[in-house]
Amino acid sequence: MQRANLTYSTFSAHELPNLNPGMAQVHLATLGDGPPANARISTWCGRYRNPRPRHRRPTDQNLILLRSACGQAGRIAGTRLLRPWHTVEMKPGWMLDERVTAGRENLDADHVARYDVKEDANAADEVALLTELGLNADSIEVEFGVGTGQFTLAVAALCARVVAVDVSPPMLARLRSNIASAGLDNVDVVESGFVSYEHSGTLADFVYSRYAMHHLPDFWKGVALARIHSMLKPGGVLRLWDVVYNFDPCDATERIEAWCSTGQDSAAFEPLEDGWGRWELEEHVRDEHSTYTWVLEAMCSRVGFTIERAEYSADAMFAKYILRRN
Repeated sequence: MQRANLTYSTFSAHELPNLNPGMAQVHLATLGDGPPANARISTWCGRYRNPRPRHRRPTDQNLILLRSACGQAGRIAGTRLLRPWHTVEMKPGWMLDERVTAGRENLDADHVARYDVKEDANAADEVALLTELGLNADSIEVEFGVGTGQFTLAVAALCARVVAVDVSPPMLARLRSNIASAGLDNVDVVESGFVSYEHSGTLADFVYSRYAMHHLPDFWKGVALARIHSMLKPGGVLRLWDVVYNFDPCDATERIEAWCSTGQDSAAFEPLEDGWGRWELEEHVRDEHSTYTWVLEAMCSRVGFTIERAEYSADAMFAKYILRRN
């Protein structure tokens, strides 16, 4: 990770393109107890430069907003920064914003409120499967795309620690309420995603994800799988279940139309209290990122997983995997 060491400073917005747009840690410092002293920003820019032309007029988009842990913020561009020694992660411009790809409905509080009626996670069966694979009272499990926590609550009762990861604030709010109602104290709730979550502590024995990875474009699925591989213990298991197309591209029209026809007839964006509308299935195919089984499985193998079990639904629309870290 490249690091930019920053003391309280003033400089103009047109100097910002010289900063490394990659991940950086910015450290804010003061000199003594008095007013912040003028100083300059230094950075290890390496070869990475922002290609924006220098003659471009500075705008608000050129400003970096640094927000401290206590909620105070300073703006770089002729003003002074407020708090010393806070760390700010500056993501590169090409990094995926996982909330943007999370799916419209998953950020909708009304949808979240009726989610448990619409969708059954088969939590008891899934926990039984993981138990067969070695889940016990000492296990550490990480779950991506936890939603309201149907599986989270079930597995937390049987293992040492659960890390519940999701990018949706409404889903996490419901999850926290459900955890409190269940009286669980071994669940760490993290607002993050496949490519932004940073695992800490002991490596996981299990990673679980159901109906979540399809929110990532294929490039980012590969990145996510590699990151999951790195947070598992050797021999650890990834249980992956998702909408994955088990057919050839030439059969896509027939297969997709057959699946969409199983949805309930309703007007577009009309909320359904139970089940899924045709328009919701069409939205999934059109706007989300389900891929082919033969693409996903190649990614899994490439990053170092052994595919111990693969199950495909009769309509060729869903796949379940048991993937073990080599």
